[in-house]
Formats: sequence, structure tokens, C-alpha cells
Amino acid sequence: MTAPLLDIHKILKKLPHRYPFLLVDRVIEFEKDKRLLALKNVTINEPFFVGHFPVRPVMPGVLILEALAQTAALLSFESAGQDISDDMVVYFVGIDGARFKRPVEPGDQLKLEAQLDRARAGIYKYKTKAFVDGEVVAEAELMCTMRRVS
Repeated sequence: MTAPLLDIHKILKKLPHRYPFLLVDRVIEFEKDKRLLALKNVTINEPFFVGHFPVRPVMPGVLILEALAQTAALLSFESAGQDISDDMVVYFVGIDGARFKRPVEPGDQLKLEAQLDRARAGIYKYKTKAFVDGEVVAEAELMCTMRRVS
């Protein structure tokens, strides 16, 4: 296996999220301004599994969407050659067509793909998909914006 393009140390420089909310472990493919493929290893130690659900642990769909959003943010930051800064925040502004095809469980490895669909007037639209073993488990169109905060 080849070395990741971005390991966890580099991801921590690109995203403001931290445990337990950082949901991307590594980046394995990157095409500037086009596409990024990342991995999330899903383990039984995830804090959300305690209550979702005790008899059948399932990763919450909203957290799969968040992992996809973090993947999209990595695509934007890596394409721009930027690390995070205290004055820059990426906000969700829309989610369209979210679909969940099958549950994600402990032991699964999520492949998270974000493709830049368009960028206009500071709004970025991404087509995203999450895969387990080559099978699509979730997909959505995500819209985000980057804003400076004072």
C-alpha cells in the first residue's frame, strides 16, 4: 500500500475538528479542484455506538454526512494549498438528495469521495459518496461556504 497523501497529522493542520468529531483518518487520492478520496475506519470504540444502538451498533447517518462534509472541506483546503486558520470557518449551507443505502457498522472502512461540482459566489457544491467494500452506503450533494470570522 502506498503512503497516504494526507495522514492524520496533515489532516489536523487542514481541519479544525478534533476527537470525537474528526471523522477522516487519511486521504488516499487527490485531484486538485476536482476530487478527493479519504478513509474513515469505523471501530466499536466510537462514542456514538454506546447509544446508537446498544443491541445493534450503527453509525448515525448525520455523522456519515459530516464525514463527507469534512472530506469536501479537505478538497477545498488542499486545492487552495491552505491550512486552517483561526479566522476561517467552513459552514454547511445545504444538503440535497441525501440517501442511505445500508447501515455502517463497527469494522467497516468508509471510503469517502467528494467531487467539486461547482463554485460560484463563495458557495461550493460537492457531489459526495460513501462506500464500504466498493458498495455505495450513502450519497448527497453538499453545499458549503468559507467565511472569515473576526
